[in-house]
Amino acid sequence: MPAIQFFSEDISYNLPQKIKIRKWLKTSIEKEGYQLQELNFIFCSDEYLLGINQQYLNHDTYTDIITFDNSEEEKQIISDIFISIDRVKENATTFKTTPFDEVCRIMIHGTLHLLGYKDKGKAAKTLMTQKEDEHLAYRNEAGLM
Repeated sequence: MPAIQFFSEDISYNLPQKIKIRKWLKTSIEKEGYQLQELNFIFCSDEYLLGINQQYLNHDTYTDIITFDNSEEEKQIISDIFISIDRVKENATTFKTTPFDEVCRIMIHGTLHLLGYKDKGKAAKTLMTQKEDEHLAYRNEAGLM
């Protein structure tokens, strides 16, 4: 049974509209030709995610998201995605959007990485942003949010 789960580490965060978000993400994954097995979103603080960044990626910088692809088979999604709610809130202010819309953008961004999209280099970053916008528009058009 495919599952999308939401957890919090070191902070208290309750994601609204979980059922609709699960449906949206599962549909987005399937639209890209992949099959969902297990997808865990772990919401945390800047400091918690910095520790993960240092420990597993040897990066000493704050980030909004780290995606761990645990899949062993092609086109299968098994992953843990860590998201800093501190970064989400700051990004929402910077980009003049709501924290909910920003957390959705970050969630689809991490999911798109699992679907093979990259964001290093101008062309890859442009395509990633296009795909984020496409899936966010689908979320709105389908009445999922």
